[in-house]
Amino acid sequence: MQFKEYTLQEFIHVLSSNSPVPGGGGAASLSASLGCALGSMTANLTLGKEKFKLYEEDIKLLLEKLTICQQELLEFMDQDASAFEPLSKAYKLPKNTKEEITYKAQVMESALFEASLVPIKIMEKSLEALSLLSDISKHCSKLAISDVAVGAQFLRSAISGASMNVYINTASMKNREKAEQLNQKADDLTKKGTEQADQLCQNILNIINPK
Repeated sequence: MQFKEYTLQEFIHVLSSNSPVPGGGGAASLSASLGCALGSMTANLTLGKEKFKLYEEDIKLLLEKLTICQQELLEFMDQDASAFEPLSKAYKLPKNTKEEITYKAQVMESALFEASLVPIKIMEKSLEALSLLSDISKHCSKLAISDVAVGAQFLRSAISGASMNVYINTASMKNREKAEQLNQKADDLTKKGTEQADQLCQNILNIINPK
């Protein structure tokens, strides 16, 4: 069974167990998908309201894009687990001879790199979703706009959390050029995501409590 098909209780149970997967990547993916869901809820609550009739088609398009983001982020839960499996096996490879040591180092390097790619995808997709939430916040009911802010915080958390999975893998990579490229990508996405989420939440606060 795929993790996205687990009940919430089942997922939390296995997440809290001694199983290496799901881990931080799966949790970050779930967090991001929840952020998308809150944006979708706000859009659905806005659709059909006479006040926002002018923006009906725009909201429908945003809802469609958010739904796609949400589903892709749920898929990343299992992709992250699949990417970690080769790395987990690589750690257990023997290193009793020079040949074994060389082979293990090669396998580890490849596995560390591959395990860093899904967290990057989680960050990129979460950043995309943040932009969609920002657009939704411009044309939605004030009664539901706080949920957009909560969704933004989920996405912010997902971006920051996924970056940790990048850094823990790149720290062990021997190819420092590749490692630093991944680190720089994670740094840039974290900076953009944090700034965008914070700005969106501040804008929403200004709408809720205008001064």
